[in-house]
Amino acid sequence: MFPVYKREMRAYFTSPIGYIFMAVLLALSGGIFSLVNVWLFKTTDTTFYFIAMLCMSTVLIPLLTMKLFSEERKAKTEQILLTSPVSLFGIVFAKFAAAFTLFSVTFVFSCSVNFLTLSQIAKKTPVFSQYAGNILGVILIGAAFIAVGIFMSSLTENQLISAVTTFCVILVMLLLRVLADYVGNTLLRSVVKWFSVLDRFAYFTGGILSIPAIIYFISLSGVFLFLTARVYEARRWN
Repeated sequence: MFPVYKREMRAYFTSPIGYIFMAVLLALSGGIFSLVNVWLFKTTDTTFYFIAMLCMSTVLIPLLTMKLFSEERKAKTEQILLTSPVSLFGIVFAKFAAAFTLFSVTFVFSCSVNFLTLSQIAKKTPVFSQYAGNILGVILIGAAFIAVGIFMSSLTENQLISAVTTFCVILVMLLLRVLADYVGNTLLRSVVKWFSVLDRFAYFTGGILSIPAIIYFISLSGVFLFLTARVYEARRWN
C-alpha cells in the first residue's frame, strides 16, 4: 500500500496539479481570511471564513481526485494495479491517503498562518477551541468529499467528467440543508436533514467535539471508498 501512496504523492508534484491546488488553496484561504477577519472587520468570528472554504472545496477537491483512477483507466495501467499484490481496498485507501495528505496539510498550514496573522496584525486571538473545531470539521468533510471524488473517478476514464460529477455531488451534499426546507413531508425532511453536511458541521463551528458527527463523516468516507473497491472488484472479474 505504501508504494502506491508514494507513487501518488510523487505524481502530484511531477505534474502541475499539486502545485496549482496548493497555490489556489493558499491564495483563497489567505485572501478571504485577511480581507474579512483582519482588514475589514478585525473579528475573531471565523464562521464565514470556514464556510467559504467549504464552498471552495466544491472546486478544489475535484481537482485533486479527478485523475486518481480515470488516468489509470485511460492509460491502460489499471491492469497493473489489479494484478499487484496489494488488496483492492489497500490501493483505493492509498490513493485516498495521498489526496487527503495534500489537502489536510495545505489547509492546516494556511489556517496556522491565518491564526498568527490575526493575532499579530489585528491583535485579536480567536477562541482556540472554536478555531480548532472548525479546522477539524473542514478536514473531516474534506475527507468525505475526497472519497466521493475517488468513487466518481473510478467510474470513468474521462477526467473532466470525473471532476464535474464530483463537483455536482459535493454541491448537493452542501445544499441538502437548504433543500430540506422545501420538502413537504416531515419524515422525508428529517431524513434529508440527517444527511446534511452543514448541520453536522455546525457543532464544530461552536467548538463542540461531536462524536456522532465525527463517526458520520468517517463512515461516509468509508462507504465511498468501499464502493470504489467494489467497482474495481467487478472490473477485475470482467
